[in-house]
This record gives sequence, structure tokens and C-alpha cells, in this order.
Amino acid sequence: MNAPPDPLVIDVVSDVVCPWCFIGKRHLEAALAGLPAAAGATVRWHPFELNPDLPAEGVDRKSYLEAKFGGPGRAAEIYARVREAGVRAGLDFDFDAIVRQPNTRDAHRLIAWAQSRGDAGPLVERLFRAYFQEGRYVGDRDTLVALAAEAGFDAEAARAWLESGLGADEITDAEARLRALGISGVPFFIFDGRVGLSGAQPREAMREAIAQARAAATGSARG
Repeated sequence: MNAPPDPLVIDVVSDVVCPWCFIGKRHLEAALAGLPAAAGATVRWHPFELNPDLPAEGVDRKSYLEAKFGGPGRAAEIYARVREAGVRAGLDFDFDAIVRQPNTRDAHRLIAWAQSRGDAGPLVERLFRAYFQEGRYVGDRDTLVALAAEAGFDAEAARAWLESGLGADEITDAEARLRALGISGVPFFIFDGRVGLSGAQPREAMREAIAQARAAATGSARG
């Protein structure tokens, strides 16, 4: 008898301040829900800093948007479309609550730390919700520690990790490897290391990618 393929592995490249990444997360969850091929699936999170050069203390959000989009009018136009896409995905964004644009290096270090201990999904979810729906500043270590605790992780262990400074070089190296693979934007999804999908694609597109990855894995198992 042919051995069945290993459980599905999904690699997600994202940033916690990317609204399309939050939308993509919801689409992925919808794609996996009730899908037999997704039984026992593992989701792994990978860093991609949209603004790696921001100062550690972040910058004023209004000034950031004006510099990025060329003015508040253009920014409002773009975020109106994002808000509409969020509603369709079941998300209620509160962009007006965001006061500062953070540097996300510490957030990614914390995600990596959580992932080394198991499933980082609850922490990633909590970071997205805190930033996009509650206006919490995810560039602050006290806030990150609180969010880690809210996601079920040990607060003191999280604080010790953040204060240690460890993991920063690993984030840089991981991002360099991803860019070398041709990934230049997020979200980006890789199913079973075989099929890549760029952007917050709808559930149907993700299910098709999963089916392709599973078919390739089954073929390898038979071989």
C-alpha cells in the first residue's frame, strides 16, 4: 500500500501591520474549515517587515501615511478599499485608532519565540486584532508582553526574550532568504513547500492551491 502524504504544511509570510495579511489570514481559515485535505495542517509564520528602517520608537501615523501615499486624500481612498475587503472577510478595521506606525522587529521576534514553543497562531491573531481593531501600539515591549499573555504565553518569559535582544539577526536572515526566493510583498502563502500564492486570495483560490500541493505530495509518496 502507498503511504499517505504527511499532513499539510502552510508557510505564511506576513507583517503584523499589513491589513491584507489579516484579511489573508481570514481567507486561509475559511479555506481550511471543513476541508479534509487540511486535517492536521500546520501553519508556520515567517517575518516580512514592510518598514524595517522605521526607528524603534515608530513614527506618527498621519505623517507616515502622507509620505507613503502622497497625502491624506489618497491614503483615505486606499484604506476605504481595504476596509471594504475587510468587511467581506468578516473584519472591522479601525484605522483611525492607529496613532503611531510601529517598527515590527520586536513583534516578529516575539512570534518566532512563540513558534519555537508551539503554535504561534493565537499570538499572530492577537497582534493583528490589537493593531487594526484596538489601536494598540505593537512596537512597545510592554504591550507585546501583555498581548503574549493574552494569547496564552508566559508573560515573564516573553519579556525576558524581548529584553534579551536575541533573535534579531535571525529575522534579518529569514527576510533575506524570502526575498532571494522572489517574495517581494505580503501576504504570501506556500503550501507544502510546493505551491505559492501571492496576496490575500479568496478561499476558492487557496483551496485550489491546497489541492495542487496535496496532489503533488501524493505523487511523491507514491514514487
